[in-house]
Amino acid sequence: MIELQLKPTIYTYESCQEFVNELKIGQGDLIVTNEYIYEPNFGEMNLPCAVIFQEKYGMGEPSDEMAEAMYRDMPKDVTRIIGIGGGTIMDLCKLFSLRHVSPILDLFDGKKPIEKGKELILIPTTCGTGSEVTNVSVMALISRNTKKGIADDAMYADKAVLITQLLKTLPFKVFATSSIDALVHAVESALSPHSTPSFRLFSYHAIDLILHGYMEMREKGLEARGPLMKNFLLASNWAGIAFSTPGCAAVHAMSYPFGAKYHVPHGESNYVIFIGVMNCYMSIKSDGEIARLNAFIAEILGCDVDHVYEELENLLNTILPKKALHEYGVTEEDLAEFADSVMKNQGRLMSHNFVELDYDKVYSIYKALY
Repeated sequence: MIELQLKPTIYTYESCQEFVNELKIGQGDLIVTNEYIYEPNFGEMNLPCAVIFQEKYGMGEPSDEMAEAMYRDMPKDVTRIIGIGGGTIMDLCKLFSLRHVSPILDLFDGKKPIEKGKELILIPTTCGTGSEVTNVSVMALISRNTKKGIADDAMYADKAVLITQLLKTLPFKVFATSSIDALVHAVESALSPHSTPSFRLFSYHAIDLILHGYMEMREKGLEARGPLMKNFLLASNWAGIAFSTPGCAAVHAMSYPFGAKYHVPHGESNYVIFIGVMNCYMSIKSDGEIARLNAFIAEILGCDVDHVYEELENLLNTILPKKALHEYGVTEEDLAEFADSVMKNQGRLMSHNFVELDYDKVYSIYKALY
């Protein structure tokens, strides 16, 4: 069993100029990003490298169709792929760094070998995905009406770069959904049967930083997040390390069909499912790691452990008000469809559950959240 695995070398910089100077960004490089990120932070540098703006190929989260269109337009002689953005950019760039990219469905179906083709540098501009330190890429598979992830060590970045400057203009909604996503990563990895004491160090430290940050924002106002952004960036990175091998689980698995059908941002769809899964776990097994986790969170929140999920949800609601599934347009007929999709398509994630969940349990969670 792997006790701890850290693949990318992690760099930190205060400014984008420091990053460009030290890593000598130039010819032979391809930057994949968004124009609203690139122009204010890199536009005046006149970098002599190729740049592709993801939003020209569609909005929202990544899909196989978006990736195919971008790959067709990519210069093929680049030696480094540099992804600067949120989870969408990260997931796309992991695929673009491979030797064999198209057709993308063949990668997800295991019909093409997953082999490293180019150096990969990943730079997050949100504080949630932790994707810069994981080997997972998740795409919406349009023809199949679901999301699916693939995981392979060939998709680890060579370098993960944290630049504080890039988070200073992060819109609040993106901050909220991405940081809650990081919290879910930390919790699911802590509970994974594949975790270890070393991985859990990162899980618990990430939970601590995120919850204390939220509590300070609740006390001082939501705009008090400014000085906390470096902490949230670190917490996201630690949560990414925490789930890089132990994996995420039912929260992510159950958010995928819901998020894909109703176009709900990844962190928000996770948030909707999160406490429902935790309550289900507790109804099946209330001792072991989940008892330790609940006690840890209760101590941070200053509440009785019996009310920890209620108090956690109250805190999260100050950051992002939670909605029921039906408020997104979900129908009762969708619930069985979602549960069926989870059991058929999300075996990789469901294997990381704290306890085993069958179709009936998955359906009951959706029903309780409806």
